[in-house]
Amino acid sequence: MSKEKASSNKSDYSAQNIQVLEGLEAVRKRPAMYIGDIGIKGLHHLIWEVVDNSIDEALAGHCDTISVIVHEDNSVSVQDNGRGVPTDFHEKENRSALEVVMTVLHAGGKFDKDTYKVSGGLHGVGVSCVNALSSSMKVTVHRGGKIHEQEYVRGVPQYEVREIGETDRRGTHVHFKPDHEIFQILEYKYETIANRLREMAFLNAGIKISLKDLREKDEEGNYRADDFYSEGGLIEFVEYLDENKQKIIEKPIYIESEKNGVPVQVAMGYNNSYTENVVSYVNTINTYEGGTHVSGFRRALTRTLKSYADKSGMLDKVKIDISGDDFREGLTAVISVKVAEPQFEGQTKTKLGNSDVTGAVDASVSETLQFWLLEHPKEAKIIIGKVVLAAQARHAAKKAREMVQRKNVLGGGGLPGKLADCANSDPAVCELYLVEGDSAGGSAKQGRDRDFQAILPLKGKILNVEKAQEHKIYDNDEIKNILTALGVKFGTANDEKELDLSKLRYHKIIIMTDADIDGSHIRTLILTLFFRYMRNLIESGYVYIALPPFYLLKRGKEERYCWTEEDRQRVVKELAPDGKEDSVNIQRYKGLGEMNPEQLWTTTMDPETRTLKKVTIESAAEADHLFSMLMGDEVAPRREFIEKNAKYAKIDT
Repeated sequence: MSKEKASSNKSDYSAQNIQVLEGLEAVRKRPAMYIGDIGIKGLHHLIWEVVDNSIDEALAGHCDTISVIVHEDNSVSVQDNGRGVPTDFHEKENRSALEVVMTVLHAGGKFDKDTYKVSGGLHGVGVSCVNALSSSMKVTVHRGGKIHEQEYVRGVPQYEVREIGETDRRGTHVHFKPDHEIFQILEYKYETIANRLREMAFLNAGIKISLKDLREKDEEGNYRADDFYSEGGLIEFVEYLDENKQKIIEKPIYIESEKNGVPVQVAMGYNNSYTENVVSYVNTINTYEGGTHVSGFRRALTRTLKSYADKSGMLDKVKIDISGDDFREGLTAVISVKVAEPQFEGQTKTKLGNSDVTGAVDASVSETLQFWLLEHPKEAKIIIGKVVLAAQARHAAKKAREMVQRKNVLGGGGLPGKLADCANSDPAVCELYLVEGDSAGGSAKQGRDRDFQAILPLKGKILNVEKAQEHKIYDNDEIKNILTALGVKFGTANDEKELDLSKLRYHKIIIMTDADIDGSHIRTLILTLFFRYMRNLIESGYVYIALPPFYLLKRGKEERYCWTEEDRQRVVKELAPDGKEDSVNIQRYKGLGEMNPEQLWTTTMDPETRTLKKVTIESAAEADHLFSMLMGDEVAPRREFIEKNAKYAKIDT
């Protein structure tokens, strides 16, 4: 074909080029627009959409029991005892209302204010999206004494809604299987589901939510299962988040009121930690990016506490300025608002934008908190004392940060001496390996691709920042080396403590430690540092964990690497089909230094063959709880966690 002809065809733009996507085709064509992504997060989002419908029934006062089951084939069923999706004839659509809800975008009862006063699923695309992205779905409705059902394949009804019997129950049962043509990952994570359902139980006091996993049995033959129920709601939520921390006020402060038609619930407590943990929800949807409700809470908290401290004279002898951050050090708070028409940023609902909610939360919090402070002078004095200490520590931390930043690459202090930097200067392609020990660092330096891979060996274990005040972390040599190598500094236009990523030198920060107990501990220490003080590195998708192999299996000239015990057992059988398994030589790698540079490159560093795990924050509340439990002072919760999860652990011998 000539160049002229090709050019003409490419510029030919007519009605024939216009595609009209019918029904749910748009969802299958661009699934990430509706559920965020097609990875592990999007996979779990399917469950949230279905469960949210049951929660909406609970918010409307018609449901108090929800059951979630993960089946052996990774399909999921969600059942509630709500009113059941209407099955009667829909005049406009000329078919059953059930079929309309399940197959038409922007169709549902959430747009009718008389049906649902508040709701999480206000876009009307939730369950129909799940249907579109499932290879199969079956919906069974118990309503009005009758049982109706309909099945779908990739969103297409296989028959008209049919009546299959009578019942004295009510509710909706949805059973769906995610489509392998859409999703990159099809295996659900039990912990992710359990964490979300636990949150829902705290946010909806009095509702029973059960979870069962039919893929896994314990030694006694019982399926893995949990029941979630909260009588105290948000107060119990704060107590759960703070169970691994030392409280400085005995009982959480609880605020519940309605301002300007917006119901507001807040529970808050103080502990002896050096970080703030505020989690927020709108209509039970986790708004992990915050929004106007969080802004209203922070504004009221700062103003009310400062006013009380000024009037009581507690700040008369304080010679340093007090900022809003100081009032939130050691704070754990859960904010939950119900909004009839919330304005979210996108279908994934991560940030609230309703301006009127700021004033509603501000007024509710300031009004109740004023009375609480007057009625609890002893606890109020403890809180203000914590605030003063936080201000002093903040000033010390600021000086320490400035000292570190004067010595980093931006200030002309040079890069760390142990850093083997890469030749490329484009952050988008550059990788930094944080490697445990000089021995492994030496192998990594020899085995790497010098063009885009940098190596920073870490000596020993870095400071456990969970137990240290902020200014002390900048005295730790390994932490200073990490900051200097990254090229970052603290302080943005919005927050003096936020990490400024504008000069970040690597867009892949890979933690590579030994496959033993010490390696796991070092990895957890680094992750604790990132989560507590550099969280936007994780949120931006820059942090990864390298997965070196556990075993090298040899028989004759054939060599195979294995990353799990299950892999090892399978490969042994494959290498010894004659049954002579003793002839297979098994080498267990306990340290990266045991691999030569070529092996380390092939198994762990070569982008073509390596396996990396991206570090994500699925639930900030649960992550805070986990880090506090693993790295904090309280021993009992850590022991309980180890005992509960011991069967999943690998023991070094």
